[in-house]
Amino acid sequence: MVWLSCGLAALAGLLFGMDIGVISGALPFIKNEFHVSSAMEGWIVSSMMVGAAVGALGAGWISKTLGRKKALLASSLLFIFGALIAVVAQGVTVLVIGRILLGLAVGVASFTAPLYLSEVTPERIRGATVSFYQLMVTIGILAAFVSNLLFSYIESWRWMFGVLVIPAILLFFGALSVPKSPRWLAAKDRFDEARDVLSKLRGSSEEVEYELNEIQSAIQQESNSRGWAMLRDNPNFRRSVALGIALQLVQQFTGMNVIMYFAPRIFEMSGFEGTAASLWATVITGLINVLATFIAIAFIDRLGRKPILYAGFVIMATMMALLSAVLTIGPTTPFLQYTGMAAVLIFVAGFAMSAGPLIWTLCSEIQPLHGRDFGIGASTGANWIGNFFIGQFFPMMLAGLGGPWTFGILALVNAVFILFILWFVPETKGISLEKIERNLMSGKALAKIGI
Repeated sequence: MVWLSCGLAALAGLLFGMDIGVISGALPFIKNEFHVSSAMEGWIVSSMMVGAAVGALGAGWISKTLGRKKALLASSLLFIFGALIAVVAQGVTVLVIGRILLGLAVGVASFTAPLYLSEVTPERIRGATVSFYQLMVTIGILAAFVSNLLFSYIESWRWMFGVLVIPAILLFFGALSVPKSPRWLAAKDRFDEARDVLSKLRGSSEEVEYELNEIQSAIQQESNSRGWAMLRDNPNFRRSVALGIALQLVQQFTGMNVIMYFAPRIFEMSGFEGTAASLWATVITGLINVLATFIAIAFIDRLGRKPILYAGFVIMATMMALLSAVLTIGPTTPFLQYTGMAAVLIFVAGFAMSAGPLIWTLCSEIQPLHGRDFGIGASTGANWIGNFFIGQFFPMMLAGLGGPWTFGILALVNAVFILFILWFVPETKGISLEKIERNLMSGKALAKIGI
């Protein structure tokens, strides 16, 4: 039942990934049809992030008031309507409206799915199950890249958006069948229902009673203030919210979404001429993204969060520096062209095995129960605000600074993030959400709340 719930909830991740991936293939054909400027190109890409930021912030209220399950249902409906509007768009304005609706859907899904997964799974596999959500994101990106490639032969960007409707419908019916979050039920004083759900999700009655007692204890120890009031009154909660926001901004400014949104252009800069060649290279990127995520799933609950994050950021910093060097020299030979391509692919692998899944996992773990909706809403909103700035300004940054400087800056940023992990990020492997909360509220340093 745990894995069924995770699989159905992770369909939200599939749609999240498809929505990220579809624009990279659709954008060249949209530019040709509507004759858009570089500034408008950035707005078409980043309008989804505006919707996602709003959706993530609004998802906190939906999830807290109506429950995680209904938030997933709302997300699926927004995906359906947003995709259909994009399909029928006859101008940039309507297309942007469709993209904003898709962004609202992504925002709600990216908030709710990791939260739901962290609350229905036992701590011994929590890292793997939340990482499974990120795996579905990467599979969605790959599916979009393959779809983009196929529909590029008939030059139909509308069909690229249209395929989003199919998994959105599956998510709607899948979300109808998953159980409600036991922690949400307990927070609403519905302990009998929480016990019934836990009895379906856990292996023994002893495990059910132990976990329910942990949840009840956490609820009793917390103050009555929640959301903004808890943020105002509780300095320890402010620390966890700040850490969640910082983690999501770190994830965005690695440069991964630059690769996802503008992959065809980056491969053209590396010497792969023509739409078909760059799209094929993009598909390979999506495949690497999927395969490397299995590394996180396999090792997150064995090695822990921080060792994998260290490895990932070292890889990303090195590969961005290598890409910058290739572009500085100029990809004038096949060796340099394939070196540039390899730098992109290894960078993607570094992100997919570390910052991609692990930051979503950490953000779902570090917030106290009564502040969890608010805290995760704030961090997810920060993710999409950062994403917006990446999508909006990268085309202009690339045009103004050029490839070597742009990717050189990203290399430096990734190197600095290693120090952030060292000083502020906790190790949460094998620790219950309730123990993490007790450590946080007792005033332990952020890097020590998982001990």
